[in-house]
Amino acid sequence: MPASRLETPKGLRLHFGLFGKRNAGKSSLINALANQNISIVSSVAGTTTDPVEKAFELSPVGPVVFMDTAGIDDVGDLGAARVQKSLSVLQWMDIAIVVCAAGTWSEHEENILHQTKTNATPTIIVFNKVDLASVDEPLIAKLRKEGYRVVLTSAVERKGIDELRTAIVETVLSQTEPDRPLMGELAKAGDTVLLVTPIDTGAPKGRLILPQVQAIRELLDAGAKCLVIKEDRITETLAELKKAPDLVVTDSQVVLRVVKEVPEPIPVTTFSIQMAYSKSDLFALAEGAAALTKLQPGDKVLIAETCSHHPLKDDIGRVKIPNWLKSVVGDVQIDVAVGKDFPTDLTPYKVIIQCGGCIVTRRHMLARLREARAQGVPMTNYGITISYLQGVLPRVLACHPEAKAAFDKAISQ
Repeated sequence: MPASRLETPKGLRLHFGLFGKRNAGKSSLINALANQNISIVSSVAGTTTDPVEKAFELSPVGPVVFMDTAGIDDVGDLGAARVQKSLSVLQWMDIAIVVCAAGTWSEHEENILHQTKTNATPTIIVFNKVDLASVDEPLIAKLRKEGYRVVLTSAVERKGIDELRTAIVETVLSQTEPDRPLMGELAKAGDTVLLVTPIDTGAPKGRLILPQVQAIRELLDAGAKCLVIKEDRITETLAELKKAPDLVVTDSQVVLRVVKEVPEPIPVTTFSIQMAYSKSDLFALAEGAAALTKLQPGDKVLIAETCSHHPLKDDIGRVKIPNWLKSVVGDVQIDVAVGKDFPTDLTPYKVIIQCGGCIVTRRHMLARLREARAQGVPMTNYGITISYLQGVLPRVLACHPEAKAAFDKAISQ
């Protein structure tokens, strides 16, 4: 397999989750689909205790991630926590695969279908272990009439695996949305785009952070000319160009300097704002930023990061944004949620400030936004927040007039 395929970031892969009762054969199905023994398989119920990610290549879809989850019929206090974890993963899957041992359909599977229907998650139903028990033909007919793809398998005998793979591919093609380009339609063939990329201490040595790499790739694919500079070369570069750049994209941490040095009407945006466009709903996040204008000392703010990197001394989410908030608003109370865990109760917070989500999928980010909206809590993201706190949000949102209008309307209410 080409190295580039193996190195495709998980945030750019489709995520498929297998959900069902203990000992339904979820891990065996993943092994059969991958033609590898990548999941531990045992006849003991409850072998998988937490969601486990398995990244591999699924032809012809490409690089994907399968999530092997704990049984939704787990028992006891610890079992209940595992069930809750599985159901939380279900919210942001691109495709849910409900696995049931033949002849054992119950309210547990019905509950999963209720969740996938609520979240509009494409769903495939697998009746596994058909070598050990007969299937309920009327039930299968009922499920198919309701629009579900139903596949019969025996993972241990590798029966029905090709049919399941076909069902997954067809569901991807017919029911999943393609990734939204990071740069959207901001650049076209022949344009000159200036990328301002300060050395990010969070990036691995010798590498750029993912949004910067993605922007470069997309601009090259679009036939645009791409210039990458540090923040101390802005004025010099603009003076050397015979024609002003058609667009400037900057890291949010130096947005104030960039806006000062890049004259209007040259459009300016940030990588993080483009991440909001690509990974989430920029309109909603711009609207949510209005809550920043109404913060008072003592208010609670949640800063949510999807990655779990070791905190740095100048960490953007845990150091810089809190300091900027306190300098503008006063002594706000700040909680930080790290990784893929997200608080169940969001109501104590006046606003949620979400990272760009470069390591997770768009569906994951939209699931968080959906949950925040359901609880009536505004959400915005790092780039929008930093630009607001630096006093340059109107300038950098001008590339997205509808989002700017949403912010302006929200702060006037």
